[in-house]
Amino acid sequence: MTKTQIQVPEELFREVRAFAKRREWSLAETFRRGAELLLQVYPEADTPSDTDWTPPSSSRVGWKGLTAEQLRDAAFADGEPRLP
Repeated sequence: MTKTQIQVPEELFREVRAFAKRREWSLAETFRRGAELLLQVYPEADTPSDTDWTPPSSSRVGWKGLTAEQLRDAAFADGEPRLP
């Protein structure tokens, strides 16, 4: 077995310690079981592809009929006032 040190937010630590106490487990056993559960829930992902990801496109979405200037003006009209 490998010994390690981790950092856990105070609130999470208190909750995990109380959880372990209710089940009469050590903190180490509780963290081991948590890690095992994560590996079961999130199995190893497929290897990443060699191509860069690009978002899907659709001809049915977008700002049809608006020019770039009109789109910019509409975006600024919805935002906070610009400082001079």
